[in-house]
Amino acid sequence: MPLTPAPHALLPPAITVLERGWLSANNILFIGQHDTALVDTGYCSHAEQTVALVQDALGGRALDRLLNTHLHSDHCGGNAALQRAWPAVHTAIPPGQATHVRQWDAYALSYTPTGQECPQFRFEAVLEPGSSVLLGDTTWQVHAAPGHDPHSVVLFEPRDRILISADALWENGFGVVFPELEGDDAFAEVAATLDVIEKLSPRVVIPGHGPVFADAPRAIDGARRRLDGFVRNPGKHALYAAKVLLKYKLLEWQQIRMEDLTAWAQATPYFGMLRETHFGGQAEGEWLAHLADELVRAGAAVRQGEMLHNV
Repeated sequence: MPLTPAPHALLPPAITVLERGWLSANNILFIGQHDTALVDTGYCSHAEQTVALVQDALGGRALDRLLNTHLHSDHCGGNAALQRAWPAVHTAIPPGQATHVRQWDAYALSYTPTGQECPQFRFEAVLEPGSSVLLGDTTWQVHAAPGHDPHSVVLFEPRDRILISADALWENGFGVVFPELEGDDAFAEVAATLDVIEKLSPRVVIPGHGPVFADAPRAIDGARRRLDGFVRNPGKHALYAAKVLLKYKLLEWQQIRMEDLTAWAQATPYFGMLRETHFGGQAEGEWLAHLADELVRAGAAVRQGEMLHNV
């Protein structure tokens, strides 16, 4: 798993970015004069490594606060392990799914339907859009960023114009627009979130996945072109989403027999909904074979007989 520190020329020394592989979101660590904070915690299968990396970066200090930009499993899967390592850590999440976390409804939180895992964690506060939070002795604004996830937020530091964009903006794209797949008109929310980011005019962007980057206008333009393509052809977005879900599980499995992949697809409600809604004309086996072939063509997997291997 690549772990690349953020370029010192782009970020102040109080911020350490652990750039993770795509199974885990990037972790952003703040070491201030009076407290420490971590934004996003990766996937649960990497939790032990996340704890070790944070311990090493803290240099003997405690982790005081934990924040999540949204509650997809790759952004909060390490919460429980970090809370065990630092029992007094104060955790803040976006407000939209607070009730589901309090009651721990793994279905409503999307973990069961998508065939993903996230150990139960607690929280003490919510990150209300329009409010501010202190990170590394600096005040950061909390902005709503619906689209990829209807409850997501992004964090912005206006003095140095640094944006923690989560999955609302990557250097080359943005996250799957899950509400759109479920029948909601969410492409417009993606566009509105890109408008918000453009108005903030960030100098540096720390994305949920991939390297820290400085050319936000280029990234926004590219994201808008990608979004326009999805709006014109929603089937293209549905195919992209199916490949992303399969690739994500392949990152976790590393390899799987096609019959076991079929069993997983049959046991994963979201994956079945995606096929029935957008690819109903294809039989399940034919569709899964097509998705596997698409990953192979993209260089994201290798097929050897009945085994599909991650690349």
